[in-house]
Amino acid sequence: MAQIYANLIRKGIKTLDEVPESKRAEVEAILNSDA
Repeated sequence: MAQIYANLIRKGIKTLDEVPESKRAEVEAILNSDA
């Protein structure tokens, strides 16, 4: 699920603020590892 959120953020469909807090750290880690 975190990977899905990360993809949506990359596409500009969602922002990190829209990700549930329980998944936010995991999504941030995915985004940071791809940078």
